Amino acid sequence: MLVRLLINAAALFVATRLVPGVQFTGDTWLLLFVALVFGALNVSVKPILILLTLPAFLITLGLFTFVLNALMLWLTSELSLALGLGFRVDGFWAAFLGALVVSIVSMVLSLMVQPPAVQVTHSKK
Repeated sequence: MLVRLLINAAALFVATRLVPGVQFTGDTWLLLFVALVFGALNVSVKPILILLTLPAFLITLGLFTFVLNALMLWLTSELSLALGLGFRVDGFWAAFLGALVVSIVSMVLSLMVQPPAVQVTHSKK
């Protein structure tokens, strides 16, 4: 769980550096709390939104996921601003691009920290 939190924090940091309109003005350690908010929203709110927007998922063959990811980043921004964490997303396109960057960076970092797969070999008797 700690690794996931650090990955989210790193991904959010990269998004603040690459995407205009995604900003972080707080102390660096506060980004861990922003990552915690982001993770909590993805665990609690996103499944409900997926269920409510299931027809949109089916019609777009899953591409609506990008819109929901943008919404999760925007909700993180709103909650972070209310908590005084200094994370802000300005508008839909910033949220959309930011969510795309966060997804890609999270995926790459997750692949890098996974333990190597254990190979099972069968011996012939």
